[in-house]
Amino acid sequence: MDINDSVGTIKGVGQKTKEQLENMGIITLLDLLLYFPRAYDQYQEADEMYFNGMDKIRLEAVPVKITRPFRTRTGKSMSTIYFSTQFGQVKAMFFNMPYVTSNYTIGETYMLSGKFTRKGKNIECINPVLNKDLEEIVPVYPSEGKVTGTLLKKLVRQILDKVIINENFPPDILKEEELVSLDEAVRNLHFPQNRDRLGESLKRMKFQEMFSYSMKIMLSKSIRLSSEEGIMFKMSPRLTELKNRIPFEMTGAQNRVIREILKDQKNRFPMNRLLQGDVGSGKTIVALVALFNVIENGYQGALMAPTEILARQHFEEAKRLLSPMGVEVRLLTGSSKKSERDQIAKELEKGKPLLMVGTHALIEEKVNFSRLGMIITDEQHRFGVNQRAKLVNKSKTAEVLVMSATPIPRTMALTIYSDLDLSVIDELPVGRKEIRTILLDETKRKACYSKVIEEVNKGRQAYIVTPLIDLDEDGELNSVTGLYEELSKGPLKGIRMGYLHGKMSSKEKTAVMDSFKEGEIQVLIATTVIEVGVNVPNASMMVIENAERFGLAQLHQLRGRVGRGEYQSYCIMVANIRSQTTRERLEIMVKSNDGFFIAEEDLKQRGTGQLFGVHQRGHSGLMLSDLASDYELFLRANRYAGIVYNSKDPNEMKMKKEFLDKISKSMNFICLN
Repeated sequence: MDINDSVGTIKGVGQKTKEQLENMGIITLLDLLLYFPRAYDQYQEADEMYFNGMDKIRLEAVPVKITRPFRTRTGKSMSTIYFSTQFGQVKAMFFNMPYVTSNYTIGETYMLSGKFTRKGKNIECINPVLNKDLEEIVPVYPSEGKVTGTLLKKLVRQILDKVIINENFPPDILKEEELVSLDEAVRNLHFPQNRDRLGESLKRMKFQEMFSYSMKIMLSKSIRLSSEEGIMFKMSPRLTELKNRIPFEMTGAQNRVIREILKDQKNRFPMNRLLQGDVGSGKTIVALVALFNVIENGYQGALMAPTEILARQHFEEAKRLLSPMGVEVRLLTGSSKKSERDQIAKELEKGKPLLMVGTHALIEEKVNFSRLGMIITDEQHRFGVNQRAKLVNKSKTAEVLVMSATPIPRTMALTIYSDLDLSVIDELPVGRKEIRTILLDETKRKACYSKVIEEVNKGRQAYIVTPLIDLDEDGELNSVTGLYEELSKGPLKGIRMGYLHGKMSSKEKTAVMDSFKEGEIQVLIATTVIEVGVNVPNASMMVIENAERFGLAQLHQLRGRVGRGEYQSYCIMVANIRSQTTRERLEIMVKSNDGFFIAEEDLKQRGTGQLFGVHQRGHSGLMLSDLASDYELFLRANRYAGIVYNSKDPNEMKMKKEFLDKISKSMNFICLN
């Protein structure tokens, strides 16, 4: 068995399953081995102390009554099964699973798993599952359609029964870094023997991944410095005129960063720069000044945003500022009409100097820039390295600027993004009022919505953000649809409300955002689709439901959607506070509006990664590692990569070649033999 064979060679994988696996990015046996669980469930054996609605437990149960499905007020189907257990009667409610009753027979014994809550003499549970796993730690895989977690486990087990994964690190580094073998790490990530083994295996694979990532960064930097000749741009005499057109006073930090970028543009090497700035610090205006100078030199500019909402917002801002200066601005997104795409393609191929604003549609093969002078990606943490590379490949000589509103400490940024020069906007615009942040326990939600009504009555608008689109299977989290239903009939009755989430079409999302910007919608309920860059100056209120479910960086991004106008703004985090740790973490948001401070505190709290928080398929292109929370391990992997990359030792030179060859042929950084 060769790990580069097609998944179609595995016993039990027919044509349809093969196609479904390929749609999930699993094409070879190697892809399947690297399709790691997204999380791990750890079940407690049933005990009265665990009937708290939080712990996942296994419980032996016998069905005594099965009811027929019926429709709830919200249009969902609900089936109820009553079970007899040694702890009393269990009432299990199943939502949108009408078929579930056929899985149970009255009088038979089953092993259920889920979160159970004691309510008087009875115990309740929402959507428990039949538990066939006897392991202490059960892997949970990202699944699609008929490719279930059970099937993935079965297929992975088949491969691991027939292969041994060869080691590709020398014994001395394994000993020095206390790393388990590659074979043991892969086996334990899929089928952990216990918590300790899982922790050791995660450490090994993260080290492996960050070593490869560092090698690629080093290669990128050396190629750029040794062979690439860039464009030496002249400074446009109209830059002063543009600056005078900006309708507000630029901060000292913005002016400093513009000087750094314009200085890069005059150099013969292509610019490769990271621009960090806190939420609302004014990165977009800096980007537009830089792009203006490129277009003034007769070249084309590209500004790529991660969402259509943000791309459209950048497009409108660019038109307002640059169109009066004679710059032509175009928008290209997934929902652009064919006629628009064709027209844009013609203009780009002819070399017409213009600014292209868009989403990932800009990296499609059909989009050919013939005179691309500068590429800017906004919110770079939302793009994988491969997506960014595709845009950069449109022109090897173009200036590259990546912008991020997710602050990380400067020393860390310099190491993680060692192939980039760093600029930081560390000032907020003059006159910007600090957002007042309040933490409320969910038992005080009523007070929160009174404040929303108060702001709406003043003519302001509000966001309400929640983690889910639909009803939570555990019944713990608020959802967009559930909240819209509850609030429009309850506390916010009579207020013009709308909702927004990722499953809506681009056209629907645009229509909702336009209505919100125009003030037709007073309160917008949304998922984190509005996390990045949305700018509505009249919005003064941000409510974050189930705030305990969000990371501090994400909470800071969400808070930054308000406070963009002249009005005092508020952010209310409504949380299910079950521990002092949760309270302390969220209190950091109350103490400070400084994104860099919050990033530092977040790292202190998270340490060097969490055992059961696998960073699955992250935006950096890394599958398991998080460069920030795994920073200490990254430094060690990066140091070893530097030794191997620059070594003249024949064995290390061979190792360097093998790793770089594998990285060049793969979309991920975990290299197996």
